[in-house]
This record gives sequence, structure tokens and C-alpha cells, in this order.
Amino acid sequence: MAKIGVVVVSGMRERLQMAAMVASVGAVSGHEVAVFLSMNALPYFRQGVEPLALAEGEVGVRLEERRAPPFKQLFQQAVELGQAKLYPCSMAMDVLGLQREDLEPYLAEPLGLTKFLEDCGDAQVWSF
Repeated sequence: MAKIGVVVVSGMRERLQMAAMVASVGAVSGHEVAVFLSMNALPYFRQGVEPLALAEGEVGVRLEERRAPPFKQLFQQAVELGQAKLYPCSMAMDVLGLQREDLEPYLAEPLGLTKFLEDCGDAQVWSF
């Protein structure tokens, strides 16, 4: 099975949804999946935060109207059903003043970008 790396930096609905779909489908298909959550994506993974990501366009609006599974639910399923790893970016945590206990419990321990890219050296890497 292939190894898949997903770098998520956007806070826009369509990008978060697509990243979650790649992670969840990859994980439940038996691929090794590692997700790096940074920049404007990381705040959505605070415990108790309901994601109200803005839509970039029509598809983002329709995702909500048609009640597509929320991206946080898909990411959590990737971890629980497919054993994906979701790594919060240590630099973004510092910038946002977040501690590990502020984040969803299904996230792995924080990583720096250097370590994430080193671990994904032989992976397909997708960026959203």
C-alpha cells in the first residue's frame, strides 16, 4: 500500500473537506496516512469548536446545504477506522498559544514540519 501525506493549511471549507476525504478514503483503503495540520486549518481542531469554515465558492455552499459529512468527522474516522495520524504543527500551536490539551483528543502529538516531511519522504504528498 502507498503512503499518503496530507498537508492542510487552509481554513476554507472546500479545501478542508477535500483534505478530509483524501485522508479518510486513503486510511480506510489500507494506506498509511499522515496529516499535518497547520496555519489557518489548525484552529478548527480545538476541542469544542464547531467548524464554521467559510466557503470559497458554490461547491462549499452546497456541501453544507446537502449536509455532507463534516470534515472533522471524516478526519476522526480516518484515525479511528483507518489508523491515520493527524499531527498538529508545533509552530502553529506556538503562534496560536495552544497547548496539546486544547486540541481534539484524536490528534497525535505535535510535530514540526521538518520531521513531518522527513517521515513522508517516500509518500505521495497532497497540500490543501
